[in-house]
Amino acid sequence: MGWLKSKLFSTFLVPPLNILLLGTAGLLLLKRHPRIGKLLIGSALGLLYLLSTPYFTARALKLIEPPALQESSYRDEAQAIVVLGAGTYLQAPDYGSDTVNRLGLERLRYAARLYRATAKPILVSGGKPQGSTISEAAQMKSALVNEFKIPVTWEESASHTTFESAADCRSMLKAAGINRIYLVTHAWHMSRAVLAFEAAGFSVIPAPTGFTTLPTDPLELYLPNPQGMFESYLFIHEVCGWLWYKLKILVEGVF
Repeated sequence: MGWLKSKLFSTFLVPPLNILLLGTAGLLLLKRHPRIGKLLIGSALGLLYLLSTPYFTARALKLIEPPALQESSYRDEAQAIVVLGAGTYLQAPDYGSDTVNRLGLERLRYAARLYRATAKPILVSGGKPQGSTISEAAQMKSALVNEFKIPVTWEESASHTTFESAADCRSMLKAAGINRIYLVTHAWHMSRAVLAFEAAGFSVIPAPTGFTTLPTDPLELYLPNPQGMFESYLFIHEVCGWLWYKLKILVEGVF
């Protein structure tokens, strides 16, 4: 339920719905209050350009991304690798069931690379927030074991949010005496994930993947496109999520 509430709330703050609401408000006010209506419509059109153009969106997203993990950090003696779920490829016709989506595969690929470099045990984390019959953790474990030939030691399959994942992983790994972890997730998600996992009591070594890159083609850089819209969605969602987690920690305290 908490996942659903946060999803509904964030939907109104991120594109394209925020732009549509602003433009609709302008159209409704255009007849009675033409100056305000035109201002709102103009603002919606301006936002549409800004929030769908990679020159702005990719640069914004890079602001919240940490640096990549360097091989020298492999000597920092983390005790385990925690990989966060990224969603499900629902009813995949090519696989015959629910399986890991493309974002999840990017995280698993990097986790496999990190495992081969460090040989640290892996915990996969993710419940069923999208209504799948198979938890994200089970999907991730299946992909790591069967496709990447990497063993999985722990499977956390109850969480629906990053905040819940941090608490559940803490309970599971505390019993194994594990406190210091490599945390694998997308670079744009890492700041919020680290905030949650450190609040849960972990010592975190960020192991980000899937970094944002700028297009080299000027047309792709300055013209609006769906990728730019997706990047602005991620940026606003992550900033709002970080602020919400920060407020939650300040008000409720640590786990």
